[in-house]
Amino acid sequence: MDIQLHTEEAGSGEVLFLLHGNGESSQYFQPLIPQLAEKYHVIAIDTRGHGATPRGAADFSLKQFAEDLHDFCKLRQISSAHILGFSDGGNIALLFALRYPDMVKSLILNGANIHPCGVKLQVQIPVIGEYLFLSLLKSQLDPAATRKRDLLGLMVKEPFIAKRRLKKLKMPVLILTGNHDMIRPAHSKSIHQAIPHSQWIVLQGSHFIAAENPVLFGNTVLQFLENINPL
Repeated sequence: MDIQLHTEEAGSGEVLFLLHGNGESSQYFQPLIPQLAEKYHVIAIDTRGHGATPRGAADFSLKQFAEDLHDFCKLRQISSAHILGFSDGGNIALLFALRYPDMVKSLILNGANIHPCGVKLQVQIPVIGEYLFLSLLKSQLDPAATRKRDLLGLMVKEPFIAKRRLKKLKMPVLILTGNHDMIRPAHSKSIHQAIPHSQWIVLQGSHFIAAENPVLFGNTVLQFLENINPL
């Protein structure tokens, strides 16, 4: 690995990774960590080029972020873990689980999508517009604008996961969305239907339900984990 991932850790027991969304950091999960750490060894990660983790020289892509997680597991000798991913973090979790299924005890996907069209048009169209604008001006961009372009590029160009691949996921999977999520409900439903024996729960709130109501969100996650993995 050409970088060292910054982490926030708490608790003990089985590892539960927390993967944040686009442009965010592990700080997104701060209100949630104490509750989850009562039963799990929580490791909240800043992905490449986010938070306190440097960008490094490798590709800036969701696939690379999944490989970074794999390298981290090897470094820390973590053979398997539960993974909770929010938004792009959910997409990273999906890519990781598809490539390394034996390393995933369970998967919690909060507001994930398997292709850009899963995002509602009123959200995605402005993202595409700003990305194209910044791409046209790339030779004139300062570092902050370049970073913004690359972050938007993750939403415009990724992920592209064939629905048929989801049938290969055999670990317990929980899909969590808000009733006012930026992910289209039909898209979340299609992910649920494609993953064998997955659960789909819709909570009151937006795409950012974990931040809006961390107690409800945390209880939902812990109940799912307790049902599949009594401690």
